[in-house]
Amino acid sequence: MPIPVITFIGKSRAGKTTLLVSLIGELRRRGYRVATLKHHSHRGFDIDIPGKDSWRFAQAGSDQVIIAAPDKIASYRNLERELTLDELTAEISGVDIILAEGYKQAAKPTIEVSRAANSRELISEPEQRIAIVADYPLDLPVQQFHPEDVGSVADLIERKYLAR
Repeated sequence: MPIPVITFIGKSRAGKTTLLVSLIGELRRRGYRVATLKHHSHRGFDIDIPGKDSWRFAQAGSDQVIIAAPDKIASYRNLERELTLDELTAEISGVDIILAEGYKQAAKPTIEVSRAANSRELISEPEQRIAIVADYPLDLPVQQFHPEDVGSVADLIERKYLAR
């Protein structure tokens, strides 16, 4: 059975990352294993420290660099094109659920995060929207949660995607 994937989208500074950090903690407390993906829409981000061995390997021209330790592994590689969410999640194993920040076009179940002070314009597709997390009420036929009600968001995810 494939690992369920839920995307979290919203305008910049709506609180997506804050919600996800709390939600990851809540799902972990409930005994679930969680993977997360963050879409970075700009080219050229760095995850390595200049001067370190792995950085030097990449600077020398290595197309893929893997850093392995007894307790974790990290890998990065150069791409000729951006990978789809499905291509990325196909490489993930050993978890119960994948939570992705971004990937609006991925056609996955979506929880939209919105903050009144930022923008009241929703950007998710209604047919993909499973819930809205907002600090203001909306007149829409979808479950809505306050940003501080992480437990209820976790309940929804558990009920719909993690029922054992």
